[in-house]
Amino acid sequence: MSVSTDLIDRNSKFAQRFDHGEMPILPELRTVIVACADARVDPAHVLDLDLGEAVVIRNTGGRVTRAVIEEIATLSVLVNAMTEGREPGFNVILMQHTQCGAQRLGNPELQAMLKERLGIDVTEYVITDQSKDLITDIKRLAAAPEVPDALTVSAMLYDIATGTASEIAPEQSLGDWRDQATASVEAI
Repeated sequence: MSVSTDLIDRNSKFAQRFDHGEMPILPELRTVIVACADARVDPAHVLDLDLGEAVVIRNTGGRVTRAVIEEIATLSVLVNAMTEGREPGFNVILMQHTQCGAQRLGNPELQAMLKERLGIDVTEYVITDQSKDLITDIKRLAAAPEVPDALTVSAMLYDIATGTASEIAPEQSLGDWRDQATASVEAI
């Protein structure tokens, strides 16, 4: 049996007990989680999420890329339109993990090969120190003017060995993150 056939069979079992057909479009927790594509780090399992509770965006390293910024900006416009501006934005949780394969992207030879063969420059998204990289990613969101101040942003690190997630940056509005960045620049 192929993997595809097996997954269709698994879906049949899921569909038999499925009773969420009337679920609202907006996630119950009003949260977007940006996480790594690593199969060991599925936020639904790691954070014990139920269907419909959060939107999950996954990519290599769980980094804030240009595509992630565009997704979050688009979602904020959609949420604002759906709520007719009555409710503030939503939560963005950035989640990286230990033992991440994206740490290998720091290898200059691998970087050169990706650039040569695929035209992809990965230097900006190398994982070197997850705590610092998460703060860098918050700063990337804060530097994106298309992402509204009303969103709250936080960061966590998931430990592959223990199964625990720890807070790296507490939840605060993107506007506050921007104010902190401005204050840091002005202090120089």
